[in-house]
Amino acid sequence: QKGRTLADTEYANSMRDACGIVCAVITWLLVLYAEFVVLFVMLLPSKNLTYSIVNGTLFNILAFLALASHLRAMCTDPGAVPKGNATKEYIESLQLKPGQVVYKCPKCCSIKPDRAHHCSVCKRCIRKMDHHCPWVNNCVGENNQKYFVLFTMYIALLSLHTLVMVVFHFLYCFEDDWTKCSSFSPPTTVILLILLCFEGLLFLIFTSVMFGTQVHSICTDETGIERLKGETGKWLKVPCWEAVQMAFGGPFSLSWCSPFTGLSCKKSPPEHVTIPQGEIIEEDVIEIPLN
Repeated sequence: QKGRTLADTEYANSMRDACGIVCAVITWLLVLYAEFVVLFVMLLPSKNLTYSIVNGTLFNILAFLALASHLRAMCTDPGAVPKGNATKEYIESLQLKPGQVVYKCPKCCSIKPDRAHHCSVCKRCIRKMDHHCPWVNNCVGENNQKYFVLFTMYIALLSLHTLVMVVFHFLYCFEDDWTKCSSFSPPTTVILLILLCFEGLLFLIFTSVMFGTQVHSICTDETGIERLKGETGKWLKVPCWEAVQMAFGGPFSLSWCSPFTGLSCKKSPPEHVTIPQGEIIEEDVIEIPLN
């Protein structure tokens, strides 16, 4: 287990980004703030029990799924390539064909698989890296893109549901006495609702754009960083529906919407991978000798 423990430790160290940790904590605090306002300002003081139960249940389900997706996107290895494997022994173990060319990342001294890119924050090469997202304190890559898509989708739905409830609550308070529509004073109620409305609108726009961008990247089989660097056409693209199935873990089912399922259609990495030791090769471009 020594090699496995070392890999886990390196990946854990790569996530210790102060900005990412702060953004991840802020994300949870904003959801908890919305939870507080929705429950204690809008739903519990409501005279309509059915309205409170239905909307409270829906809101809490969406909030739970959003936070679970965030946790999975944050804690799942996005596809980090082992550091320091650019050795002659490791290249020989790949059993490549004569004349084939492999590339070494000069920053983390690893052999870069096809479509892998180096992340300056994680300090690792990530397979099919789309971008580094500080809100999940992690890269979005081959192994965790599904969870990031679910996170943006559930936050967008949660924000939309919150905005609808805020509008209905404002209308209810205007028609009725403000002192009876909330357990807080009217000025406090207005301030809390306005802040919640601003938060919901901001995150609805932001996460909707991110969700659409991610779905487009999956359907076109082209990551954000590949599109930014103009690397289109350097690989054989798969059809849209096949790419979606690969990203979400198999044929269409309700498990696509669950942050608790793994990526079943992908081959899981072996539990223990031994990287042959040796000196790091100096060349960044290595061609396998013909003889």
